[in-house]
Amino acid sequence: MNSDLVGPLNAFLKTGRRIVLVPHKNPDGDAIGSCLGLQRFLEKNNHTTHLISPNDFPEFLKWMPGADSVLNFEKNREEASELIERAELIFTLDFNSLGRIGAMQPVLEKATCPFIMVDHHQSPDTYAAITYSDPEMSSTCEMVFHLIDALGAVDQIDGALASCLYTGILTDTGSFKYSGTTPTTMRVAAELMEHGANHTEIHRHIYDTNRAERLQLLGCALQNLVILKPYRTAYITLTQNDLDQHGFQKGDTEGFVNYALSLKDVVLAAIFIENRDEGIIKISLRSQGEFSVNDMARLHFNGGGHINAAGGRSDESLEATTARFESLLPSYEKQLNR
Repeated sequence: MNSDLVGPLNAFLKTGRRIVLVPHKNPDGDAIGSCLGLQRFLEKNNHTTHLISPNDFPEFLKWMPGADSVLNFEKNREEASELIERAELIFTLDFNSLGRIGAMQPVLEKATCPFIMVDHHQSPDTYAAITYSDPEMSSTCEMVFHLIDALGAVDQIDGALASCLYTGILTDTGSFKYSGTTPTTMRVAAELMEHGANHTEIHRHIYDTNRAERLQLLGCALQNLVILKPYRTAYITLTQNDLDQHGFQKGDTEGFVNYALSLKDVVLAAIFIENRDEGIIKISLRSQGEFSVNDMARLHFNGGGHINAAGGRSDESLEATTARFESLLPSYEKQLNR
């Protein structure tokens, strides 16, 4: 963490405050893990905290210490809005634009207290009084560890806090296989294990507790796989009917896009998922090497993220969205075939 940020951060945290923590909409392991970990740290230091999620998060993350206290904005809008209005400090974690929080955006934009951003995505907005942004980091959970370390408080990390941070690092690095995993990432993970994070149990909760319906949905997704060999590209589609027929629950499609990316010679992979309630197609993009799906998502699909992992959305139909995706590939052919 940049030493220039430590002084201002200490000034904000030197006395007990009413603090709200917010992850992005459809929070994943890194978003929830970083919020829960930081929340536990703040409460150890005499702050009153509330973690408000824009909507629900996947069942496979609800074992995490403190997860049962997360307030769902969609279901508790009045209470959540009041807590935000009364907050003296707001932490936003794992996103860097208020456009990533859905219906919570106008409520947060009305907040009069200072914001602190902790995030590892590219091109942060300027809404925060303190912006701790580092796209080179593996995860926001790794950044929260460095924040606690910079405050000289690593000794306050207990097993519950360590488990939350370890979860986010594990999920955002794809079990330490993605290119964003650095030697420092591994050292942080080891230190979290030394503080009580049980790697085997965390891995089991996340990866080894499948529902039969999820596996059947995966089979459906793989049947819908399209391979475009000239562009070293593969993509998967899931209609709303596919989801309904397989008892879809939030988080069920997590990691599906990686099956397309695992194909030999594939450099670019995508999954397009129809969401009838929101009237959109949700898009996840993954890549190998230097091909930037962040650029593709920002330019064409109202999204963004990292060089090798990004997301976006389309207001067109599923068929029109995949047709547009395919129409873009000729302009990227040289990059994809390097």
